Amino acid sequence: MKTYKPIGLFFVACCSLLLPCCAQERKYSTWFADSEMARFPEAWQLDHGKRLFFGYAQGVGCCAMLKVWKHTGDRRYYDYVAQWADTVIYDDGNIHLYTPETYNIDFINSGKVLFDIYKQTGDEKYRKAMDILVKQMKNHPRTCDGGYWHKLIYQHQMWLDGLYMASPFLAQYGATFGQPEWIDEAVNQVKLCHLHTYDAQTGLYHHAWDESKRQRWANPETGHSPNFWGRSIGWWFMAMVDVLDFVPADHEGRAEIISYIQGLAEALPRYQRDGLWYQVVDCPEREGNYPEASVTTQCMYAYAKAVNKGYIDKKYRRVAMKAFDGLKNTLLKELPDGTLSLTRCCQVGGLGGNPYRDGSFEYYINEKIRDNDAKATGPFIMACIELGL
Repeated sequence: MKTYKPIGLFFVACCSLLLPCCAQERKYSTWFADSEMARFPEAWQLDHGKRLFFGYAQGVGCCAMLKVWKHTGDRRYYDYVAQWADTVIYDDGNIHLYTPETYNIDFINSGKVLFDIYKQTGDEKYRKAMDILVKQMKNHPRTCDGGYWHKLIYQHQMWLDGLYMASPFLAQYGATFGQPEWIDEAVNQVKLCHLHTYDAQTGLYHHAWDESKRQRWANPETGHSPNFWGRSIGWWFMAMVDVLDFVPADHEGRAEIISYIQGLAEALPRYQRDGLWYQVVDCPEREGNYPEASVTTQCMYAYAKAVNKGYIDKKYRRVAMKAFDGLKNTLLKELPDGTLSLTRCCQVGGLGGNPYRDGSFEYYINEKIRDNDAKATGPFIMACIELGL
């Protein structure tokens, strides 16, 4: 049985040898980043990785580490990411174990890491790798009105997850390399996803939409998946907030995306319990449902950043702080070695496939749970930076 020590507000009296020594108050952002680096000494190991891989979850964790580097100036965090990038990107720009013919939108997410590495090193292999990812999106299969399929094997389907994976990357690529058509594309994808997944009754978003309406999980009239999965909404919320970093102030789609952010920011507190959001967001009292770490950290980040950027009213900072307090009181633990651990992270969630995932309430609540999943820990670190914690 694990034993945990209570977490102090911002002070650790005695640090583990695994972590840098401290003689003053420590911020949760660096404390947790150091904990991840102690748990996973190489970045490919983030998210419990078993092999070198250009995985989207490693991308989430590495983006968080780069933010810590920029926030603190501590080169350790950059070097942690750069070593992984150097290993996974070959000299010709090809990417280790990347298979473009699968048209898997998840592959695009880790491309976000390469902008900073390219800027710091000037090594053209990183620009070539980003170009390869953009080439995938040039040819990526789409719905009839232009929405990206989630994967080739998930035909005719847009998933909320995919908006986080591709749209911020494409917008940053367009802004960085003077190709504004990719900013337009990123904005258009957000608009299409809102059009096809928004639920006016709850103010939430369905996990996915099947244009063909043939999937067993799809509503035969709307094509919607049947439930509001927490992490998918978290991905969507973060995607909208992050994509705006690269959308010009005078872009015709900017105000529309901000209106989506404001609507979701207004809706989500109705479903928050003790600061936390649940695996299936709209029914926190339903038997079997549970408070889940990734939706909570992702929404905490999106709220905090949206407030800091002026997209939503400052009053919503309280919602982010409630999320932090809920995590600290319930899901965030200090282990005997001085590291922090984030518990109750859903390991994976999806629709279709084999064995078939039907999107039911029972499916979501019975997916595997684990500690320190990068889809939760990365957003936690980023959220703490935004909140100054």
